[in-house]
Amino acid sequence: KKIENCTPFSGSVRFLDMKHVKLPKLGRIRISGSSYRKVLAHNPNFRIGTATIKYDASGFYLSLQIGDVVPFKAQKAKTGKKTGIDLNLDNFLTDSDGTVVDNPRYYRKSLKRLKKLQRRASRRQIRAKKEGRKLWQSKNYQKARRQASRLQRRVRNQREGFLQKLSTAYINNHDVVVLEDLRGKNLMKNHALAMSISDAGWTSFQRMLEYKAGLYGKTYIEIDKRNTTQRCHACGSIMGHNGHEKLTLKDREWDCPMCGVHHIRDYNAALNILEKGIAKFSDQEYKIIPYDSEAAS
Repeated sequence: KKIENCTPFSGSVRFLDMKHVKLPKLGRIRISGSSYRKVLAHNPNFRIGTATIKYDASGFYLSLQIGDVVPFKAQKAKTGKKTGIDLNLDNFLTDSDGTVVDNPRYYRKSLKRLKKLQRRASRRQIRAKKEGRKLWQSKNYQKARRQASRLQRRVRNQREGFLQKLSTAYINNHDVVVLEDLRGKNLMKNHALAMSISDAGWTSFQRMLEYKAGLYGKTYIEIDKRNTTQRCHACGSIMGHNGHEKLTLKDREWDCPMCGVHHIRDYNAALNILEKGIAKFSDQEYKIIPYDSEAAS
């Protein structure tokens, strides 16, 4: 249920104390968490735009959309740094500074346990139906269902926490962040990769970078992903052209047949992403100097 245009102390939705909120038709509701205390410290006169109650098998959740004339977040200091990010399945990402972030693969790590719990719930569901009992009356089924739901929620929370921390770090440390536009449906149509892409949470990561950039006064850019992997950042030649074979997913490192420069696939892509992003942002061509890991060490 959604409730529009209310203040925290008057109108349809209001906080009664730190642990209770009043909602239309539902009345006084007990809540957990201390987020309201943080909001009060900022400004007690903020407005509640929308209150939404969501439910899944693990419980009920109340989300509040709030607004104020005073920004909730201060603008971050400028760093003068720009970065291009290549999202991939070999790791989670590689950026144009040479940083590689491993993919935690939370769902895959929990998959065996999750399947076991789902099979248990399925067996208890079948048993309850054979005995002529309603599912809500079967305590064993409801227990198994809740266990599976809690594990799924744990995986979602783990992924959410990882993406929130990582996206915040990139926004804090860079003025410009560039990614490929991967929001098309074609990626998820590849059933061999769909689970891995969903587990990685690419779309959520992009969304976080986008709204945090706006929140903290930074710049987020999405560019066309065409040829970011196939292009040599040193000379600009593109694999798959001029009689040269196109790179496949198995080609993690390669040598440019035109200029001879050795490339690490994901790092080369990150450099191309940054170069295209800067050109799109400023309408000028910039040459990005590759990161020298040996010199840095």
